[in-house]
Amino acid sequence: MAVQTVESTTGSAAGSAAPSVDLGPAAALSCRECGHRVPLGPVFACQECFGPLEIAYDFSGHDPEELRRRIEAGPANIWRYAPLLPVPADVATKPNINPGWTKLVQADNLARELGVTGGLYVKDDSGNPTHSFKDRVVAQALEAARAFGFTTLSCSSTGNLAGAVGAAAARAGLRSCVFIPHDLEQGKVVMAAVYGGELVGIEGNYDDVNRFCSELIGDPAGEGWGFVNVNLRPYYAEGSKTLAYEICEQLGWRLPDQIVVPIASGSQLTKIDKGLRELIELGLVEDRPYKIFGAQAEGCSPVSAAYKAGHDVVRPQKPKTIAKSLAIGNPADGPYVLDIARRTGGAVEDVTDEQVVEAIRLLARTEGIFAETAGGVTVGVTKKLIENGDLDPALTTVVLNTGDGLKTLDAVADTGLTATIRPNLDSFREAGLA
Repeated sequence: MAVQTVESTTGSAAGSAAPSVDLGPAAALSCRECGHRVPLGPVFACQECFGPLEIAYDFSGHDPEELRRRIEAGPANIWRYAPLLPVPADVATKPNINPGWTKLVQADNLARELGVTGGLYVKDDSGNPTHSFKDRVVAQALEAARAFGFTTLSCSSTGNLAGAVGAAAARAGLRSCVFIPHDLEQGKVVMAAVYGGELVGIEGNYDDVNRFCSELIGDPAGEGWGFVNVNLRPYYAEGSKTLAYEICEQLGWRLPDQIVVPIASGSQLTKIDKGLRELIELGLVEDRPYKIFGAQAEGCSPVSAAYKAGHDVVRPQKPKTIAKSLAIGNPADGPYVLDIARRTGGAVEDVTDEQVVEAIRLLARTEGIFAETAGGVTVGVTKKLIENGDLDPALTTVVLNTGDGLKTLDAVADTGLTATIRPNLDSFREAGLA
């Protein structure tokens, strides 16, 4: 991929001038399908072909060594990469939740369990402010919402995003009103509601929630609302690139050989690939092959099913899995995930709910990392990929944990006391604990 650059953001299809916004190196919105460009604004679909819009940048004039030094001298959050993101240069001075720069854990114990010899790492994004990677994308969307003058921050969510939006809006002094399926895990409901915004349950699954939000955007009742994953989606999605940036910087400015990414909408995986390619084009890392693998739960595995069948079209499914943060039956970026997995030599795989729970316990037991169900999906799929011969254990591999296990306690609710004893040594010995 050549890094997209444009000289001007003026002149949309309707002939109107671009809005006067400062979003740093962001130059325009470009259609991923037909390449049609429009000025920066709160739009997400191409006027010509209805394809998805994404950010086109002007990265001209960057010296790789100077840019690398600038990044390394930046703050310990995603804003160290401000020169590569659609944000103003002074973004770090504004009230935001400032996520990112989470740990890249060298997982030697887990590597031994799985038979990985080339180096295994867990990118643990549970360390973000609301304990999931969603803080990255919301922090990015918040800057776009400010630029476009929105007064209410909103989203459709499977849980983690709702909490991230509530926290970011509270920090920025904006109103928040977010929409979730009515039957989410109670922990995620509480963590979304505690920030004081409005939390609305929709009778149905995530796809029903998302359709409702799309309708609200077109209604006068939605005026002034910035839906981070709908009308602000091109900006929001760029936050996922920072995972790729951090992984490469934390590896000493080198690409991982293999990376395993959970799939919900598929946007995280596609933007990680975009981030890796940008680093190559900018000369910040050496250009060499890498493989990207996608991970899904069997109870919601439309992309995995399409990959295994050799299809280019992703057929929607009705979700039924404990991994509710990944339970998107009609993933918008599904076809692009297929393209990336095939182009890079990766794959898309799925695991059962039982394997998800086993993987959560495996990661906790070996590395002291308590992952939510999405992390269990990723670790479980990594194990399965190794067993199937799809993932090379002799190569450097990075596995993503995108959220904290405290959000999905129900998945491991049968975990508890080893023993109950009386407060004396005889009882301790009788329990076989000596």
